[in-house]
Amino acid sequence: MLRRKTSHPILAVSLIIVGTLLASTLAFAQNTPQGVPENSVTRVSEHVYAIVGFPNIAIVVGNRGTLVVDTGMGQHNGAVIVREVQKLTKNPNLYLTTTHFHPEHATGEQAFPPNTLLIRDAAQQEELDKHGAEFIALFSSRSAENKELLKDVKLRRPDILFDNEVKIDLGGVTTRLFWLGPAHTTGDELIFVEEDSVLIPGDIVQSKLVPNMPDADSSVKNWIAILDKLELLKPRFIVPDHGALGDGSLIGKERAFLVDVQTRALELKRQGTSVDDAARVVAGEFKTKYPDWTGAGVPNAVRRVYAEAQ
Repeated sequence: MLRRKTSHPILAVSLIIVGTLLASTLAFAQNTPQGVPENSVTRVSEHVYAIVGFPNIAIVVGNRGTLVVDTGMGQHNGAVIVREVQKLTKNPNLYLTTTHFHPEHATGEQAFPPNTLLIRDAAQQEELDKHGAEFIALFSSRSAENKELLKDVKLRRPDILFDNEVKIDLGGVTTRLFWLGPAHTTGDELIFVEEDSVLIPGDIVQSKLVPNMPDADSSVKNWIAILDKLELLKPRFIVPDHGALGDGSLIGKERAFLVDVQTRALELKRQGTSVDDAARVVAGEFKTKYPDWTGAGVPNAVRRVYAEAQ
C-alpha cells in the first residue's frame, strides 16, 4: 500500500505500486571516520554508482530520474553526496530513500534540494519517529566529530510511505524498494536495480562484517529468511551499507555465518547453558573460526537466538 504524504512536482516519474536498544548500532562505528569522501565515486554497473565511506552511498541514474540511497551523517555528508550526484547527472528529478533509521543513514537529508522526493517504508518511519532523537543523542555522545556532524539536524517527513514494496521507473532503469520485516532493525529497506541486477541491501548483506543485532527488535530467524529471498534475485553486484562492495556470493556467506551462530547457540541452549555463558562461548569460538570477520555482534546474535527459541 502506498501512502502519499504530500504532492510533489516530480511525481510525473512513474511509480508502480506492487503492494504495500541503544547498546550498539555498529560494533566498529566508534573508531570509524563518520564521513562520505569527496571525489570517490565508483561505477558499479551501467546505471549504478557507489561512494565507499561511512556509510556507503548508492546512486542510481536513469534517463529521467536519479535515486540516492542513504544520506550520510548530518548536513555536511549529505552535501557531499549532492555534489557528487550533480557531477554524474543534471537530471532534475531526484529521489532519496534510506535503508534504515540510524543516524549515518538518515540524518543528511536536509542537505538535499527541496524538490527531492523522499520515499521510505512505513515501518522504518515509525522507528525513526520513535527512536530517531535518542539515536542522534547516542551517536553525538560518542565523539566531538559526531556531535558536530549531528548539530542542528532537521528531519523531514517523507513524501511517500510504502508498506511492502514500490517500484520507481527512473527512465531506462527500474528500482524496486521493498521491506521484508525486521533483521538489523525493524524497518530495514532493500533496493534492487532490476536491469543491472544490483542489490542495495543496507546492513542485511555485507562482506565479512559480523551481523549487528543491537536490540530486541533485531531477528536472527527473519534475517536468515530475508537472505533466502534475496538469493532468489541472483544479483550480480551488491552495494552494502558498510565495508567492501561485492557480488551475489556475499548473500550465501552472510547466511552461512548466521546459520552457524544459530546452530551453535541452539546446541548450547539444549545443553542448559545460560544465555550469557553461551554468548561468551560462541563469541570466543567464532573469533577463531572466522578470523577475518570484524565486529563484536556475536553475543547479541546469540541472545536473539535464545529469545526466538522460547
